[in-house]
Amino acid sequence: MKFRSNKKKFVELDEILLDASNLPSFNTGRMEGRRELPIRALNVYLVGICFTIIAIAFFGKIFQLQVVEGARFRTISDNNSVNTNVIIAERGVVFDRRGEPLIWNEHDFSNQYDFPVRAYTDRLGIGQLIGYVSYPQRDNKGIYYRTEYIGRTGVESAFESELHGVNGEKIIEQDALGAVVGEHALAAPVDGREVTLSVDAALSEAMYQIISTSSISAGFRSGAGAIMDIHTGEILAMTSYPSYDPEVMADGDNTELISQYNNDDRLPFLNKVVSGVYTPGSIVKPFVAYAALSEKIIDPNKTIVSNGSIVIPNPYNPSNPSRFNDWRAHGAMTMREAIAFSSNVYFYIIGGGFGDQPGLGITKMSQYYKLFGMGTTTGINIAQEQAGVVPTPEWKATTFDDDWRLGDTYFTSIGQYGFQTTPLQMLRAYGALASGGTLITPHVIKGEVGASVDLNLNPAHVRIIHEGMRKTVNFPGGTARGLERSDVAIAAKSGTAEIGAGNAYVNSWAAGFWPYEDPKYAFILMMDKAPRSNALGATRIMGGVFDWMAINRPEYMGLSTSSPEITR
Repeated sequence: MKFRSNKKKFVELDEILLDASNLPSFNTGRMEGRRELPIRALNVYLVGICFTIIAIAFFGKIFQLQVVEGARFRTISDNNSVNTNVIIAERGVVFDRRGEPLIWNEHDFSNQYDFPVRAYTDRLGIGQLIGYVSYPQRDNKGIYYRTEYIGRTGVESAFESELHGVNGEKIIEQDALGAVVGEHALAAPVDGREVTLSVDAALSEAMYQIISTSSISAGFRSGAGAIMDIHTGEILAMTSYPSYDPEVMADGDNTELISQYNNDDRLPFLNKVVSGVYTPGSIVKPFVAYAALSEKIIDPNKTIVSNGSIVIPNPYNPSNPSRFNDWRAHGAMTMREAIAFSSNVYFYIIGGGFGDQPGLGITKMSQYYKLFGMGTTTGINIAQEQAGVVPTPEWKATTFDDDWRLGDTYFTSIGQYGFQTTPLQMLRAYGALASGGTLITPHVIKGEVGASVDLNLNPAHVRIIHEGMRKTVNFPGGTARGLERSDVAIAAKSGTAEIGAGNAYVNSWAAGFWPYEDPKYAFILMMDKAPRSNALGATRIMGGVFDWMAINRPEYMGLSTSSPEITR
């Protein structure tokens, strides 16, 4: 008690000066004017214990990270990286001749891809023409193992070098857990170039829809058509029925629809204009007529009579002669009428000979077919072209191990037997007839002129063929009367090719050019495999295409127009 009493009596200097008069001058917020009590030992012990616990926790965590899980975190640490990665370049945009986009690029709103995806026009009937792509692909670690778009078919494949861009490069920073923390471009990508096609997408779609409805109503299996500028080789329209949706093929997600495409026996992936081979039938007759004139086989004004058939004696069995039928008895006709009526008898005779009238023979005939480009590819690059077949004795010996006979020559002169051509071959051949002898390479780029060969045709002979083809349209009994119009003069040739077992089916063709007085465009339309009972021919179907053009594209028919093209 004495100690405590003595302590109380000890007074510090600041306590002496601390009175009511100077208290207001202290800043109490800074603890001025206040007495500090000594820290209690217990508080010091408690703080020390807390720091010890915290230190133990920290050292425990360090032990866990360094010793217990050290190997795992070492692996993660080793994977920390600053990597370079590709920036996928945008592919070039494709326009039709009027500036309408057919293929372009869009953001992938599904977030499946980190690069632009291809978008394709909704117009029908040009899937085989424009084609589709396969996209760049990454593995399950996100690393690109294919850094390019791949054009699979059509324009997307044919013009890969123009549409294909140059990829860029970027740095990607990732943390230890693989999360991207930063991206920095090292080299910007270079987009692919634009491509403008010579094709009018709306006209191609209209042709497709007319072919489609006609196929359904008349029982045709499929069909195809095209229009070409005979002076430049530019394809103005091209379509194949049925077609497919390129966007479905590029995305690859709609497996059910893709399976339907693959299992459709009408071959929707086939560009039938370029890659389909068909028996041409009577559309080859103008070329046989030209060959006969060129080889001086017959005077074009000589009259030949068709009573419906010609009969060839059989030296091995006289009671069973060979009969070669016309599709009807046409009576007396010159070459012009024979083209217009599409007389089989007339072309049997000038092709293989009969009585006192000599014929070309198969060797000369096949030479002229090949002169006009049949039996060979045209040089177009948008699909896998087929060469087709011009029948010859050598071909028959190789294919059937059999001798050539007169009947084979007769049938070859009317586009039957083993004859196979693509619609594009026939379009090109008719373009050469229309232009007076320029066999041009067809193509699909606006403004370009295809390579050409001058066939050195005789203008007088060409004029006779033109006159016969005009009669086919405007002469009574002509087989292409469905193409007669008051607004433009068309020269044409129809064809009906018998196919299948027992000739139970037919292909129907329409070919020709316009305007008759000064040809600019050639056309081809092929309808595939309809029953013989069908009464709807390709010329009437092509007539529907001309009706559409007269209203929507009068400029193609030489009619006045004020419709502007799309600008971009």
